[in-house]
Amino acid sequence: MCGRFTLTIPPELLAEIFGVTVPREFPARYNIAPGQQVPIIRNAATDGRYLSFVRWGLVPHWAKDVSIGSRMINARSETAHEKPAFRLAIRARRCIIPASGFFEWATETSRKHPHYISMRDGSQLALAGIWDYWKTQEGGVLETCSILTTAANSLIAALHERMPVILHPTEFNLWLDRSMNKPEKLQRLYQPYPSELLQEWEVSELINKPSIETPEAIVPLQAPH
Repeated sequence: MCGRFTLTIPPELLAEIFGVTVPREFPARYNIAPGQQVPIIRNAATDGRYLSFVRWGLVPHWAKDVSIGSRMINARSETAHEKPAFRLAIRARRCIIPASGFFEWATETSRKHPHYISMRDGSQLALAGIWDYWKTQEGGVLETCSILTTAANSLIAALHERMPVILHPTEFNLWLDRSMNKPEKLQRLYQPYPSELLQEWEVSELINKPSIETPEAIVPLQAPH
């Protein structure tokens, strides 16, 4: 699964990588947690890609209240097209969630130890996401998202059996294509990302507190793997 991630990229570089306009006020985030606002990238009907902010934890448009979102931060890529909460979104409401890295917790000696995973070459991650909207009683609209997951690669398997679906740049256009509404044609994108392109290291338990938003949250306790 993916329960926390970071986004520390300068806004001008984010704009260049994904071809979107990014707000000037775009602070680095070192501990993004469920329920918080996160940037997503999607295709407009006519004007191409754009970046906007939605809440992490998907609330289906048919939900009776927003509490369901706390259980919908991730969606299994293998079965998203079958699940009532995700099957419309995977067909018509796909997005990219930019990230600099993400966290996973390994259980050792009955305690969970947080680890940070990022690209070995320092480049950014493009996580495959889906989004939906929910109408409030006051007539407003709440937009939310979920991160797709797949089987862990050999690096992450030592920490957890699942990992986010990470897209290669050559896959961005297909994933965001609004005319692609056949989920079975997207299955090839759900392969575990190559282990040799990623690195991981154990970090302080500071990350367990969502209020901690400092670079110290990703400082290695020992040499990266």
